[in-house]
Amino acid sequence: MQISDLPHPDPGVPDARSGPRFLLWLGRTQLGGQAKSLGWGLVHFCGIAGLPYAVGAGIEAVVAHDGTRLLLVGALLALTGIAISLGDTMLHRTAVTNWITAAARVQQLLARKTAELGSALTRRVAAGEVVAVSTGDVEKIGWFVEAVSRFLAAAFSVVAICVGLLVYAPSIGIVVAVGVPVLALSVLPLLPRATRRADVQREKAGKATELASDTVAGLRVLRGIGGEELFLGRYREASQQVREAAVRSARMWALISAIQVLLPGVLLITVVWYGSSLVLDDRLAVGELVAAFSAVATMLYPLRHFEEIAMAYSFSRPSAQRAARVLSLARMDAPARAGSQAPLRAPEPGGDLYDPVTGLRAPAGRFTAVVCGDPDLAGRLAERLGGHPADGEDDGSGSRSGSGSGSGSAGRDSVLLGGVPLDGLPLDTARTLVLVQDKDPVLLSGTLRELFAVPSSGAVEPTAALAAAQCADVLTALLQSAPEGVVDPMDARITERGRSLSGGQRQRLALARSLAADPEVLVLDEPTSAVDSHTEARIADGITALRAGRTTVVLASSPLLLDRADHVVLVHEGAVAASGTHRELLHGEPRYRAVVTRETDEEQRLARLELAQLAEEFTGIEETA
Repeated sequence: MQISDLPHPDPGVPDARSGPRFLLWLGRTQLGGQAKSLGWGLVHFCGIAGLPYAVGAGIEAVVAHDGTRLLLVGALLALTGIAISLGDTMLHRTAVTNWITAAARVQQLLARKTAELGSALTRRVAAGEVVAVSTGDVEKIGWFVEAVSRFLAAAFSVVAICVGLLVYAPSIGIVVAVGVPVLALSVLPLLPRATRRADVQREKAGKATELASDTVAGLRVLRGIGGEELFLGRYREASQQVREAAVRSARMWALISAIQVLLPGVLLITVVWYGSSLVLDDRLAVGELVAAFSAVATMLYPLRHFEEIAMAYSFSRPSAQRAARVLSLARMDAPARAGSQAPLRAPEPGGDLYDPVTGLRAPAGRFTAVVCGDPDLAGRLAERLGGHPADGEDDGSGSRSGSGSGSGSAGRDSVLLGGVPLDGLPLDTARTLVLVQDKDPVLLSGTLRELFAVPSSGAVEPTAALAAAQCADVLTALLQSAPEGVVDPMDARITERGRSLSGGQRQRLALARSLAADPEVLVLDEPTSAVDSHTEARIADGITALRAGRTTVVLASSPLLLDRADHVVLVHEGAVAASGTHRELLHGEPRYRAVVTRETDEEQRLARLELAQLAEEFTGIEETA
């Protein structure tokens, strides 16, 4: 595969049982590229292996005053030079291709897994680990994949040189044949310790990355409470721990490198000393000594690849282990989807959205508001309504608790849309039908036009969605910060995660994006929690008008939103406790009133007492009359 063919049409199904198995799977998926790299590596290293014998033959031809033989040696040297140059060029090309294609495959697998898991990913894996896997770990994994073919070619050349010396000059060749395995295996006792130190360094680096990510994400809050110096001190301490671990790891690798320089030098001195004594005793020709010396000196280059493959594996193994850990994660409803003989067909438009766990029913084409006293429960409910099972729904054995035959292959507790379980639908179909916007939506960097380039029905224009979400001031702010020459706010750029915008502005842009998608069912979790009451009232009117005739579920406790809803449902302790209009529940349901008005138990008791007193007074007035 060439780099121009990326991305991979299908990155495949990885073997994520362990880090080494994942590396082995990656290697098997690139056998063609590895074969090419190995072939060019053999050309390159065999050219290097042939140099010592060509030089030795040339010296013998000079000593013998054999011009014809010297010309042949010159031709051989030219041929080996061409082989070395061409092989090195193509080896580098194919090796880099293997590196990039392996890294691209891992990135595609991670992106696919991220899309599959959604928001559950960061709840099951630390954010710093996700960042480390998708950046530095990908490069280390690619490094090992591309280093394998070069190592095999180098190992072949070392064996060829040793065998050649045994045939060409047996008396000195036996010394080299014994010494080279010692050189190659001398650093093996140090590798476990070096690997452990490298693992400690990467673990500390991952924690420092996670701390930095959390600090940057909460910078506005930290500035508000004056906690910048505290978190800066924590990061400084974590950074120093990373530095100390890196120094300890570098010392061990420096020792390994020193051994790789010292021992070949000792072998070289031994060959020269022993070979010179053989020449003086007329047991070895001068050309053979030069060939042996050149062979040992030449072997220093391929022997470096023994150290490189050891380093590449020690660095890539934990990286592959982290990648395998992420790639092995599965949705809690995966067994239901995987066990389906045939995916269910999408329901016909106009069906109700029903959650059998809580008893919540959102009538088709109506604006339903859901009130939960527990914000965490509201978040989990929003994910359930979108077909995103929460972690707690796993019974620990890999299957969802309470799942059974149900409809198709889905579980009995699956959310139903038009009577069809979302668990039984293909994942992309389920997400097209039901769109969930959580409490903290993410804005990706890019232009505003790119932000709205999402799958949609096409019935709602971005301008209409922006107007409904009351984003006029956001467009003005983006234009003011845009480079000179940008006149259309849709061409203005949004910084990473929209950090240049306020929390309310980011929330409204995310709401506009969701409205522009115009799904059959839209689930919004606290879409106006960061805006003022006047703006919230206009947004409520905008949502009501723009989503007329479409199923909309809003989880909120704001009276301004609740008053505009066609139907309000109170979910208490995980089940529907009451339903009706906002005003009906406000007057007739104390639990609803406590959540919406945020009254304490004591305030409710006093209110009931006042009502009782008023009732008694009214009764007394009627009796007197």
